[in-house]
Amino acid sequence: MKHLCILGSTWSIGCNALHVAEMFPERFSVKALAAGRNVARLAAQIEKFRPEMVVVIDRKAADELSQRLPANGASPRIRVGEEGYREAASLAGVDLVVVAVVGAAGLLPTLAGIDSGKDIALANKETLVMAGQIVMDRVASKGVQLLPIDSEHSAIFQCLNGHRIEDLEKIHLTASGGPFLNRPESELVNIDPGEALNHPTWSMGPKISIDSATLMNKGLEVIEARWLFNMPAERIEVVVHPQSVVHSMVSFRDGSVLAQLGLPDMKTAIAYALSYPERLALNLPVPDFPGIGALTFQAPDYRKFPCLALAFDAIRAGGTMPSVLNAANEVAVAAFLASTIAFSAIPSIIRSTLDRHAVVKDPSLDDILEADRWARGVAAGLLKKPGS
Repeated sequence: MKHLCILGSTWSIGCNALHVAEMFPERFSVKALAAGRNVARLAAQIEKFRPEMVVVIDRKAADELSQRLPANGASPRIRVGEEGYREAASLAGVDLVVVAVVGAAGLLPTLAGIDSGKDIALANKETLVMAGQIVMDRVASKGVQLLPIDSEHSAIFQCLNGHRIEDLEKIHLTASGGPFLNRPESELVNIDPGEALNHPTWSMGPKISIDSATLMNKGLEVIEARWLFNMPAERIEVVVHPQSVVHSMVSFRDGSVLAQLGLPDMKTAIAYALSYPERLALNLPVPDFPGIGALTFQAPDYRKFPCLALAFDAIRAGGTMPSVLNAANEVAVAAFLASTIAFSAIPSIIRSTLDRHAVVKDPSLDDILEADRWARGVAAGLLKKPGS
């Protein structure tokens, strides 16, 4: 029996992780759940999985959750905020922490889980974007496993399994291209949030959907792959693959290429991380290759999608710059979702924030957190003048 803590249990990845756990009750139990403000969904999860501890974002949500739980039942301990997330991630008896929260909020709970000796199933790419060196050093020193859940990184992990890392030549990260792949650049100015949220192949939360529309999601994944697989950015290639059947590829020094394929369903990557090195019988269909007919690939358009180029710039600059990239992007995406700025202003806000930052090389965790705080303030100040 593997005992799980799921951070971000009410988001898409968290819900899918719980679905997999529910399919195999003899293999998984849920000891802790952490959510934000979706108290109704969290209450239903508590009723079904009976965790020991739950976490919500603030006291108001905690009070609402308490009112929803039965007064005469065995209720879990309720914790609040960042401290609560760290407590859940380090809870005694937890074997695997599933980090499915969105954004920079995933970093400190992930480190807490690692420091307490837990294996990590990571869907929060921002953790490695912000502090890749620190996280991977702690993983090594604590002797724990960090298992990727992102479909692309899970694909790479699967392709490399059983092969010598020194034989790896290049990583090929596939990207669907998002909803605007075939939209002329001149028409990207007046995009509304509803259009940008309409991803052609994947069902994701709002922030990740916007990142996919700008291709920033792929840029963050490049930085994540750099740390997960100890591969310099110049040996990571982004390939647009609209069908989303090839989840990513690796090429070796002898010219061989291995790819992991499947239908776009996150339960496959989640289940592999939960059960590694075994594979669970999910009874999911495989692609209908004759029906698909053709799998196509093309290079990304860095001019049309400048966020991808900005991510490569940030990883080449190194130090605190990726943390600044991530923070500025979070601020800009939130503003776009609130209809405060135009879709085309997202990369402008990010670029202007990056241009103002003095990089700290070989940063401490405090340096990274300070860069995140600084960048959010700068990006927020730029919202009223996105041309800056």
